[in-house]
Amino acid sequence: MAEEHNLVMILARGLASAIATPWFLVDPDGTLLYYNEPAEAILGHTYAEAGALKPDEWGTMFQPEDPETGGTVAPEDLPLSKALQQHVPAHGRLRITGLDEEKRHIAVTAFPLFAKTDEFVGAVAIFWEEQSKG
Repeated sequence: MAEEHNLVMILARGLASAIATPWFLVDPDGTLLYYNEPAEAILGHTYAEAGALKPDEWGTMFQPEDPETGGTVAPEDLPLSKALQQHVPAHGRLRITGLDEEKRHIAVTAFPLFAKTDEFVGAVAIFWEEQSKG
């Protein structure tokens, strides 16, 4: 079974490194395993600089806010957290502060990864920067 987990995650990371869309990959515990080069421009640092992060770290380090109200978004309410905890796709819009201190409006779509129908192996968040409103 472990080989299947590794294969799914290896394939996901390979896809992430080959696409132009920002991509964030986490294991079943929510530990950040990788984000690709297009994600670096939005997050404000390379993956090599940020390294592996636990969910309580990545869930708060980008200071996610509701773009409409400006209120803080709890880590458990982030689309990636929902994909991890509930094993369902989730989508949302956020305002984040990159590690370069720049505020950005992003749209995020997250989905779980399975080796088999009932074998959860991690999750992916795909995101892109949107034009800020106002």
